[in-house]
Amino acid sequence: MFVPEIVSTLRGYTRRQLLADLQAGVIVGVVALPLAIAFAIASGVTPDRGLYTAIVAGFIISAFGGSRVQIGGPTGAFVVIIYGVVQKYGVDGLTVATIMAGILLIALGAARMGSAIKFVPHPVVIGFTSGIAVVIFSSQVKDVLGLRMGAVPAPFVEKWQSYTAHLGSANWYAMAIAGASIALMWLWPKVSSRIPGPFVARSARTCPSP
Repeated sequence: MFVPEIVSTLRGYTRRQLLADLQAGVIVGVVALPLAIAFAIASGVTPDRGLYTAIVAGFIISAFGGSRVQIGGPTGAFVVIIYGVVQKYGVDGLTVATIMAGILLIALGAARMGSAIKFVPHPVVIGFTSGIAVVIFSSQVKDVLGLRMGAVPAPFVEKWQSYTAHLGSANWYAMAIAGASIALMWLWPKVSSRIPGPFVARSARTCPSP
């Protein structure tokens, strides 16, 4: 019988673990929630849908997941798929598709098909993960360069064609902030390994100027 990991974790749960989990939760929230909003916008829905997805999915995965260190939420890998569904069938169609996908996942879990993942070749896993990284990177180019343009197309090729067409509107201030943030994330581990660099970079960007 499947028992969620949270049940066994709470047995003998200590105050030290609670403080560590609170710290981890704050850091993940600061980094993940704005990213969820960005994914929602890129998917063609309103920003609040990204927040709902991150909060609801994160709670369900934490409550019923099988790992005590698992983080769940929206992913950039599905932006292209969701964008296509929303454009053709609307948000109602996306809701139906999400419910159908959930039913399929529950059925596969009940049939213990999760172990089939071990038969997926390692190059396929690496390629899929690399593809996600490219999708996430591509979705951030507009903000990194500060391009003045409308909605960014979801398909990869059209996205980069649109970027190229609007390169003349690049904002040097946005590029400087992006460069400083990347440098801070790269150098911060040499200062402290307890607080992630993305958390520090995001906090520095959002601090009000004197």
